[in-house]
Amino acid sequence: MRQQAEKRQRSENGAAGNGVAAAAHAEADAYRNGEDRPLGAYVLVMAVFAATVAGAAGLARLRGRGLPDGVGPWDVVLLAAGTHKLSRTISKDSVTAPLRAPFTRYMGRGGPAEVMEEVRATTGLRKSIGELITCPFCLDVWIATGFAIGLVFAPRATRLVAATFAVLTGSDLLQLAYAMAQRTAEG
Repeated sequence: MRQQAEKRQRSENGAAGNGVAAAAHAEADAYRNGEDRPLGAYVLVMAVFAATVAGAAGLARLRGRGLPDGVGPWDVVLLAAGTHKLSRTISKDSVTAPLRAPFTRYMGRGGPAEVMEEVRATTGLRKSIGELITCPFCLDVWIATGFAIGLVFAPRATRLVAATFAVLTGSDLLQLAYAMAQRTAEG
């Protein structure tokens, strides 16, 4: 009798689990609206992000590293400019194309010293990674979080890296301003 009750309970638990899974699949299908959206792969990418942040927080606690006393306006400007340039370098720069090649297809030239690419895979994790690494706005979250973690573990090195990319941002702006002035002068 007890074995039958346990078997029935396992069956009911399995059915409930299948019901939850079926409901999740139905919600995902309704969201997709006929488009190929790799929601499961997005969940995996978000889980990696969350695990990275949680791991960094745990490591900081184990090592007795506290949060910085504050993040001043200079750090915010520095990290914003550095994040902007590093995300564009990873997602659009011609020289970093080999990093994106397994996930993307070259489509043509983009802005100055940039390329346009499309995501090669049509489903799964490869597609979600392709979407992440070709989107500077998407990469900003990862890079800014990396800089924040860097401020906890290695603030001087983090500021140096951010400053380097911030200088490149300023240099890009000057290059674009020079090109516009040159076009204006040529009439």
